Amino acid sequence: MKANNERIVKRTLDPNKLPELSVEQQAMLEKLAQQPDADIDYSDAPPAPLDAEWYKAAVNPMYRPTKQMTTVRLDADVLAWLKSKGRGYQTRINVILRESMLQELKQHSHK
Repeated sequence: MKANNERIVKRTLDPNKLPELSVEQQAMLEKLAQQPDADIDYSDAPPAPLDAEWYKAAVNPMYRPTKQMTTVRLDADVLAWLKSKGRGYQTRINVILRESMLQELKQHSHK
């Protein structure tokens, strides 16, 4: 049996070098572009949530935000407390700040 990583196929797509569409694909896109929105069948798609409900949307578990290096000055006792929890104090700082950010965004979305 092959390992899981041997079955994974990764592809990258450069948006500046998109593959050319075939004549059939171009014709299909043109036909779709001419179709009125009222004729689109949405029966297999759930309605989009209201703007105020987007904060509840599930985050893709594979999503990894881009990290940015910065320098932060913390009170010595706060840093000592974070480090006393073991390895990963910078990750804990990020988690605490993210929870605070999401809480604030949620409060602002209800106004």
